[in-house]
Amino acid sequence: MSDFMVFSLVPLTVAVIICMTCALLGNFLVLRRQSLIGDAISHVALPGIVVSFLLTGTLASTAMMLGAGASALVTVAMIELIRRLGRVEISAAMGVTFTSLFAVGVLLLEWHQASGVHLDVEHALYGNLESLIWFDGTGPAALFDPAALADLPPQLARVAWVGLVVVVFVAVFRRHLILGSFDPDFAASVRAQPALVDLLLVTMVAVAAIAAFEAVGSIIVIAMFICPAAAARLMTNRLRAQIAWSQLFAVVSAVLGYLLAGQGLGWLGFDVSVSAAGTIATLAGLILLLACLWGPHRHRTGVAASP
Repeated sequence: MSDFMVFSLVPLTVAVIICMTCALLGNFLVLRRQSLIGDAISHVALPGIVVSFLLTGTLASTAMMLGAGASALVTVAMIELIRRLGRVEISAAMGVTFTSLFAVGVLLLEWHQASGVHLDVEHALYGNLESLIWFDGTGPAALFDPAALADLPPQLARVAWVGLVVVVFVAVFRRHLILGSFDPDFAASVRAQPALVDLLLVTMVAVAAIAAFEAVGSIIVIAMFICPAAAARLMTNRLRAQIAWSQLFAVVSAVLGYLLAGQGLGWLGFDVSVSAAGTIATLAGLILLLACLWGPHRHRTGVAASP
């Protein structure tokens, strides 16, 4: 029990919160056919992180997250600008934006001789889920000990606050999100401000993705924005049920993926473990595959559904 609390309680909790948060937002991205926005933000975090490192000379979490956040906001603005001025599909605008900004990040690394610092891998790809150790969590009593709770890894509080903000956002703008997802023209006619809600939604996606970068990396973020919500779309034709299914798939992916990462190969006789982030993302993809093969609504070609 003590080993679980020290080594696994915080990483598992962080993984569950991030997976559920991304899956919640992913439902609306899937309905709007904007699922790749999470991938775009994951790519464009690199130039923001590099610029932050060059300005501050430190790899401190706060500086890195501020840099990635600024880069994500620039990405959102660029996508909208290209889409509106160029009159192209949003997928094309996203492709141009995230590949261009990622290339800028790589060039900055080379030009300023910072390529020896593993910014992209350490802070935006793999994360450090397994290293979120709670040294004072030596027993159940630690859950009620203020001194022990003060020693919790800061990533837990960060993702918890982001999860709460996302839940409040969805609850407050639920009607606007539904109208904008199913019928943007009607939403505009009843003054539901679909353009503003779109911007807020993408901003929430950016906030959730960036908060997760250091803890779990973009591997989980990209997978969880797409897989649970897409699998849920194949299970039901009602939005409330879809959100419930997506949350269930997110929790199963996080818990079972974390368990298999640490113990799965051991059960097969191999004394090694694998990346928890990669295993969670892989399991989410397998769930989506199963839904594609046997989901009750797998033959549906459109996105129409009931709120």
